[in-house]
Amino acid sequence: MTFADKAILFNKQLKYTGGVLPPGIHIMNPFEEFEQTMEIVELFYHKYYNDTKQRHLILGINPSRLGAGLTGVPFTDPKRLMKECGIPYQGRITHEPSSVFVYEMIEAYGGPEAFYKDFYINSPCPLGFTSVDLNGKEKNYNYYDSKELIAAVKDFMIESVNKLIAMGVNTNTCFCFGTGKNEKFLTKLNEEHGFFKKIIALEHPRFIMQYKNKQKQFYIDKYLLAFDSIK
Repeated sequence: MTFADKAILFNKQLKYTGGVLPPGIHIMNPFEEFEQTMEIVELFYHKYYNDTKQRHLILGINPSRLGAGLTGVPFTDPKRLMKECGIPYQGRITHEPSSVFVYEMIEAYGGPEAFYKDFYINSPCPLGFTSVDLNGKEKNYNYYDSKELIAAVKDFMIESVNKLIAMGVNTNTCFCFGTGKNEKFLTKLNEEHGFFKKIIALEHPRFIMQYKNKQKQFYIDKYLLAFDSIK
C-alpha cells in the first residue's frame, strides 16, 4: 500500500470510539457528514502521497469546523484547497486563519509537493468538537478545553496515534502545533506510551495569526529551521 492508500483508509474508517461526551459538546466527523469529503481526501492524498516514502508526523489539536471540518484535509480550508492544492471543491467557502499561515509556511518550504513529500499532518484527536454559545453560535471546541472531555476522548486519542504510527511515519521526531496545553498533554501521553523519541513543539498557527501576526515571518522562519533540523 502507498502512503496515500493508508491515509485514505485511516479517514474512511474513522469513527469516534471514545466515552460519552460532556453535555453540549458534539463530535464533528466530516468524513460522514459531507458526501464530497472522501472524494476530496482521495484526490489530495493521491496527488501528494502516492508513494511509499516515510514522512515525519505533525500533530495539531483537533480539526476545526472551517478547515478540515469541511475539507477533511488538516489545516486546509476550502480556499487553500482550491488555490494552493488545485483540488476541486463545491460547498461552503470558508477562510481559516490557521490554514492561511500553514500554506504561507508551505510555500516558503518549497510548495505543497515538496512539503507533503516530507510531512504528514494530522491530530492526536483526528475528529473535531463543537459547542454552541449563549447566542446560539456554533464554535470550535478543543479536546483539552475541559477535564471531562479529555477523560472521554483519551483512549480514542491513544488508539488514533497508534494507527497513525502504523501508517509508517518516522517515530524519531514528531512535531506538535501548540506550545501550551497541546504540548503538555502530548508530552505526558508520549511519556506514558513511548510513541516518539522526541517531540518538537511549535507555536500553533491560530495563535500566530491571532496574536503574533506582525511577527508572522519570524514564525515561518522558526518552523523552517525546526523542520531543517531533522534532515
